[in-house]
Amino acid sequence: MREGLDDVVAVSTRLSHVDGEAGELTIAGYPVDDLAPHASVEEVAYLLLYGNLPEESERVRFSVDLAERRGIPTAVLDLLRAAAHDNAPPMDALRMAAAALALGRNGEPPDDALTAIASFPTIVGTYWRLRNGDEPVPVRYDLGHAAHYLHQLSGALPSAERTRALETYLITVCDHGLNASTFAARVIISTRSDVISAITGAVGALKGPLHGGAPGPALDMVLEIGASERAESVIRAKLDRGERLMGFGHRVYRVRDPRADVLAQAAERLYANDVDRSIYDLARSVEATALRLLREHKPDRRLDTNVEFYTALLLHGLGLPTELFTPTFAVGRVLGWSAHCLEQLREGRLIRPQSAYVGPTGLQYRNWGQPPITVATGALLEHPG
Repeated sequence: MREGLDDVVAVSTRLSHVDGEAGELTIAGYPVDDLAPHASVEEVAYLLLYGNLPEESERVRFSVDLAERRGIPTAVLDLLRAAAHDNAPPMDALRMAAAALALGRNGEPPDDALTAIASFPTIVGTYWRLRNGDEPVPVRYDLGHAAHYLHQLSGALPSAERTRALETYLITVCDHGLNASTFAARVIISTRSDVISAITGAVGALKGPLHGGAPGPALDMVLEIGASERAESVIRAKLDRGERLMGFGHRVYRVRDPRADVLAQAAERLYANDVDRSIYDLARSVEATALRLLREHKPDRRLDTNVEFYTALLLHGLGLPTELFTPTFAVGRVLGWSAHCLEQLREGRLIRPQSAYVGPTGLQYRNWGQPPITVATGALLEHPG
């Protein structure tokens, strides 16, 4: 028995391959460090959904189709207003709104997949503004996917540098093997449920701090240290207390997370263009100190920088608060969720693993002398005595 299904192969997929020993991530045939810095979100969405990069005419048609799906129904907007009134966490609002995308739809899987991908930036941006007392920004259909998301958040047209930084991030995290949220989506869709239900379940899985919630704490650690000269003492104290250093180590990768390298380069470019470098320089100093002390404290384990560390640095450089880190992750990962749902539907097999029973056996039921409960027709059930 393998607890947590470690190393158990549950499905076959053409969407991504994670090689933890070599530190490599392949997205539908392309190394992530080749695809993420150069492609558009629209191109990668097409690649995941259809199996190949689009020709120029296909890219244009697909981009227009995706953009035309950005608007959210009035019922979803009303739901987001109600959630903002109650100050719900952004991931809760995204989960509720994702489920409501099914309203008035016929449930055709490819159509639902495209609508979810297109709607997520609008949902997150709209909710963030409502929660902060601002009205939503009207949807622009002439912007690319990444620029549209930044515009929905701030109402300002983003620079090319900021757009490219976010685009690189969204592609870097678009898919990553059979992670917890993707597995949740595939289990749900394998029952022949609908794509919107499966994606809603994936959002619920991503909300958990062991999956999508780690970039915030990674940034919190950097801000807690505050100055390079404090890095040694603060990190050493954390390790002495047995605390985990957020942003370092990964359950799958035994070497450096390849996504960290992609986002490190994207962050370097971003912070070199009109962004205050002080937090970037501090983070790089903290990273170097953390890696050195981890090797000193745990010489038998390879604990390298992971995607969470540079996610935090990049998204902070884009001006996003930590509460938006996980929803922004979802804006990227919904590409993979959607493609996995369609792939699982083609596979057609119900995912139904076994469990190992470890409870007691041989017990006998006794009613301890109590008379049986009887209920007259139309009467309420009452406890005896």
